[in-house]
Amino acid sequence: MSKRVLLAAPRSFCAGVDRAIEIVERLLEQHGAPVYVRHQIVHNEHVVRRLERLGAVFVEDESEIPEGEICVLSAHGVAPSVKLNAQARGLRIVDATCPLVNKVHAEARTYADSGHLVALVGHANHVEVIGTLGERPDSTVVIESPEQARRLRTDRPVAVITQTTLSLDDVAPIVDALEDHLGELRRPNADDICYATQNRQDAVKEIARRGASLILVIGSPTSSNASRLVEVARAAGATAALIDGEGDLGNGLVEGHTVVGLTAGASTPEGLVRAVLEQLSERGYETVEEVTVAREDVHFRLPREVMAS
Repeated sequence: MSKRVLLAAPRSFCAGVDRAIEIVERLLEQHGAPVYVRHQIVHNEHVVRRLERLGAVFVEDESEIPEGEICVLSAHGVAPSVKLNAQARGLRIVDATCPLVNKVHAEARTYADSGHLVALVGHANHVEVIGTLGERPDSTVVIESPEQARRLRTDRPVAVITQTTLSLDDVAPIVDALEDHLGELRRPNADDICYATQNRQDAVKEIARRGASLILVIGSPTSSNASRLVEVARAAGATAALIDGEGDLGNGLVEGHTVVGLTAGASTPEGLVRAVLEQLSERGYETVEEVTVAREDVHFRLPREVMAS
């Protein structure tokens, strides 16, 4: 049997990532360097290094930015306290938060202000969750597992929201455990889950079903959605590895695999996919079959601060 690649579709950049990167690029064109960005604009080292070469400066806290300078908020969102601190320092805030994340922030405020305990399903140390939690910290609890859900104690009505970069498969067992434990609750809206996360995980499952014994996921270790794609691939029965897309595919990584699956996280540039395909071709994987599970045509409007010129 000839060697072949099953190429997942959709893959790579989602609309929120596209928007965030374009915001930084436009600000650099309009204002010149430096443009300061609080946290990595998206979780991909290749993207961050390229923007740094163009003049972006990434910091972990807004207090590191000189007064009066531009402060871009990353796609993951921030707590209100961050914005207030940035305003107090006279920073010119440009918000690159993904609109899907902003929607979940609004839900957190609405539920908490109506007397609910907000159960935020997600990873406690993820920057998106930290930002969402900051909307109403006294009325929000982060739930990471069904076991933790069953330990929750409250006399208040419960409303559930989620980290956008989880999938339905990630969220459902936790929400079910909360409902079994507490009874009636407000379940999360279906569109709280990022369409791109769900589509990329579905594509990985499909290429595993079609016989890919090894699935390569291009992304950075800091990317939650890329790391999750590796887990999804393994759960589907394939061997899986997270690769950066720039290094060599040496060390026998593809040895013994006739059908290799390839995908990329939502913050990974498509150019890295092409680079890996070239390496695979050099190793005899000349047939590439794209496996499409969904079509994506989502676009988000840019903020007014970058539309002026």
